[in-house]
Amino acid sequence: MRSRDVLDLLAASGPFASYAERVMLYGRFVGSWDVEATWYDSEEVRRSTGEWHFAWVLGGRGVQDVLYGAGAPPDRFGTTLRCYDPEKDAWHIAWMQPASGEFVYLQGRQVGDDIVQEVLFPVAGGQCERWRFTEIAPDSFRWLGEVSKDGGATWELVQEMRARRRA
Repeated sequence: MRSRDVLDLLAASGPFASYAERVMLYGRFVGSWDVEATWYDSEEVRRSTGEWHFAWVLGGRGVQDVLYGAGAPPDRFGTTLRCYDPEKDAWHIAWMQPASGEFVYLQGRQVGDDIVQEVLFPVAGGQCERWRFTEIAPDSFRWLGEVSKDGGATWELVQEMRARRRA
């Protein structure tokens, strides 16, 4: 089997009909986006641009994306697979960027107008991490990466991405 065959097998033309409304939580992002990213740390603020592409996969039960910075070689791309679990009314999420050795497992849910994705396994020192989609509109959204060092009582913004849908 050629690798293109595998990609064709993963692709789906739209949401799974039995719970189409629920999978639109992420399905509304399907398409291509331009991204402005900012990282905040104690010493500097870094900025970059990039692209974020979302597509239906696995019979419309999931949404997968590819995210990369401007000029990045394909081996530096990251991907996220999000699959809906109707029994939990939640999303199982795996983000990975193998070149940097990063693999993150999250669970996602709608909270108010936002999508909150919580990292399932705390990082060193018990630090909690969450990723949020917020300010969601048909042609734009804001993504926030946040950490908590006090069990979720307070959150610190460490990364932000502003996305605009491509025409």
